[in-house]
Amino acid sequence: MSDRLRVKKTYKLYVGGKFPRSESGRSYPVASPDGTELANAALASRKDARDAVAAARKAQKPWAGQTAYLRGQILYRVAEMLEGRAGQFAEELADATGTEPAESLWTVEQAIDRLVHYAGWTDKYTSVLGGANPVAGPYFNHTKPEALGVVAIAAPQGDPLLGLIEALAPAIAAGNTVVVLASEAKPLPALSFAEVLATSDVPGGVVNLLSGKVAEVMPHLASHADVNGIDLGGVDDAALAADLEAEAAGTLKVVRRPGKAGTSLDLLRQWTDYKTVWHPAGMAAAAGGGY
Repeated sequence: MSDRLRVKKTYKLYVGGKFPRSESGRSYPVASPDGTELANAALASRKDARDAVAAARKAQKPWAGQTAYLRGQILYRVAEMLEGRAGQFAEELADATGTEPAESLWTVEQAIDRLVHYAGWTDKYTSVLGGANPVAGPYFNHTKPEALGVVAIAAPQGDPLLGLIEALAPAIAAGNTVVVLASEAKPLPALSFAEVLATSDVPGGVVNLLSGKVAEVMPHLASHADVNGIDLGGVDDAALAADLEAEAAGTLKVVRRPGKAGTSLDLLRQWTDYKTVWHPAGMAAAAGGGY
């Protein structure tokens, strides 16, 4: 038996398709529920949050401009890649949460199923949420769902993989790009998931993953003028959540409050904007009528 030391994994941020360390050089220790030291995670700063938003904004229009079919295929590819590493993620999840290996593997399988589920929604939800509207006049009136833009997400604290995927999958399925702050105490499964994203077909900047303190990072995202929506599902402090919602109001963000449940369609609708188009019909169209 070899007596060599095992190489410890270095966990970094995931921004713009790359793996930078925090610009501040800071890190913080991550331990299992029984106190066993697992690793150090990067402690994201305000600059890291701003860099992540810039990367998400740059990637948003190209991502939303892809066909719905292609977005679905990319999400399906992420599910494939996660399934290929299910054993590794089950082990990391068991270490992070203290659950039994069988339960952790079940959770990973549920995360894979969620990705497949939203992959199937990408080319269907617009037909459900959009459509033709009745009008009194010689016009066609159509409502077309569109991506909201950049969404900032505080991932659930106690569910570091499945909760993360349930939060980000509907947002990117709808053509948004995301900046996600992983579970503060259990960030390692999320940071490993960044490796799955990097080795799948997801373009850099579509998903950006940060680790660090909710109270330090989320206020910068809540007040950032280039963020269009914010998910506070992972903010367990009610006073902080209220402050973040007030900050978000200053730039008219869509806010998903902590504890708000919803169906798959509700979550897709949450991060969707709508464009209504008028077009002349019949004689008005022949005469060159306007909008």
